[in-house]
Amino acid sequence: MITIRNRDERGAVNMGWLNSKHSFSFGHYYDPAHMGFRALRVINDDRVIPGAGFPTHGHADMEIVSYVLDGALEHKDTLGTSSVIRPGDVQRMSAGSGIRHSEYNASKKDPVHFLQIWILPNEEGMVPGYEQKAFEREEKQGRLRLVGSRDGRDGSVTIHQDVDLYATLLDEGDSVTHELRPGRHAWVQVARGQVRLNGEVLKEGDGAAISKEESLTLDGVVSAEVLLFDLA
Repeated sequence: MITIRNRDERGAVNMGWLNSKHSFSFGHYYDPAHMGFRALRVINDDRVIPGAGFPTHGHADMEIVSYVLDGALEHKDTLGTSSVIRPGDVQRMSAGSGIRHSEYNASKKDPVHFLQIWILPNEEGMVPGYEQKAFEREEKQGRLRLVGSRDGRDGSVTIHQDVDLYATLLDEGDSVTHELRPGRHAWVQVARGQVRLNGEVLKEGDGAAISKEESLTLDGVVSAEVLLFDLA
């Protein structure tokens, strides 16, 4: 069963410096029909103007993944981390027992476009942590590249939850298939471009919740970048 979350039905906020689309309830946007999917709690499609960003604020008991599509995102936190996240990078911050951080557009002239993803951890009160890794385009082109997992295998970032996160780049004519083990679920998020998911057309910003399917096939229609979450 595939249920499409249409991009035009997402929550939206435009604060001038921030233009954000919410796949699930977040902040002032509340929709009891879209509170998350399995352990996946937030997918925010954020665009931030040059020089602006999220000032220092706190989180606890959440796995927060940032995936930059265009531009550069500057991160600082109370662990002493200071980094810049660019396209190809995957950042994972475990808020655990409590962490404070800021996220700013690292450029004074170019906007930054990124996906902010929250995943519920498998336990509360963990020691906060940070991890960032880069994945080359060639690793994702026409194939599913594991970029996040519970055990950090294959060079992926470690996510403290039973989830495998894949990224792929698909040109027209490219096709990838992912097998779902019995009892597993999936969420597909189209970051840009257009694909077919088991024959269903998904455009940029669309998402899809998948349950009771044995396999997923993604076919490129318009050059696309897609995230696939394999969830318990």
